Amino acid sequence: MITDLAQLRSLYAQPGERAVRKQLDRLDVHGRRFVALSPFCVIASAGQAAALLDASPRGGAPGFVKTSQDGATLLLPDSGGNNRLDTLENLIVDPRVALIFMVPGVDETLRINGTARLRDEAEFTDSFAHERQRPKLVIEVAVREAYLHCAKAFMRSQLWHPDSWGPRDALPSMNQMIHDQIGAGPVTESQEQMLARYRDQLAGELAPASA
Repeated sequence: MITDLAQLRSLYAQPGERAVRKQLDRLDVHGRRFVALSPFCVIASAGQAAALLDASPRGGAPGFVKTSQDGATLLLPDSGGNNRLDTLENLIVDPRVALIFMVPGVDETLRINGTARLRDEAEFTDSFAHERQRPKLVIEVAVREAYLHCAKAFMRSQLWHPDSWGPRDALPSMNQMIHDQIGAGPVTESQEQMLARYRDQLAGELAPASA
């Protein structure tokens, strides 16, 4: 069992100069372009001392996360979800945040670490007024570290290659799994019905913008 840093480091070579130097203290032109093309990211946060960490998926049209011109700030709109507010509650307690951005078909990812504030002022929410849905608040991230992550993980997983995907029915429906987990009664909504309901909800988000 590895229990200290010396033991850990003894198993691995030192990182190369390129791996160290690629870390920037803000987003350069390439980082800003990556965010502008990304429809999906994962945001990680911590809460009370010794509490477990949380990682949450976020998605929207490419460019749903906005960057400042100097690359020092990100604005991530909070979209409707399950109202657990795991990420938001964590950030109230501990502002540290980490994000990983993905672009479909691109095996490299963009990793960003920084600190966050929850902004509900009109100047922040108004900047997303013409998006899918005006958010109740915006997560403002002060970028402290940003770097591109190599393609090896995605190449190993073949994530973007449909011929490597298994069938959806390898898993039960979402409703079936949750019903089993919480001991609920018979499932009354199929996977297809659930997806149709989600599509209706997402279509409803567009209604105010198109009115």
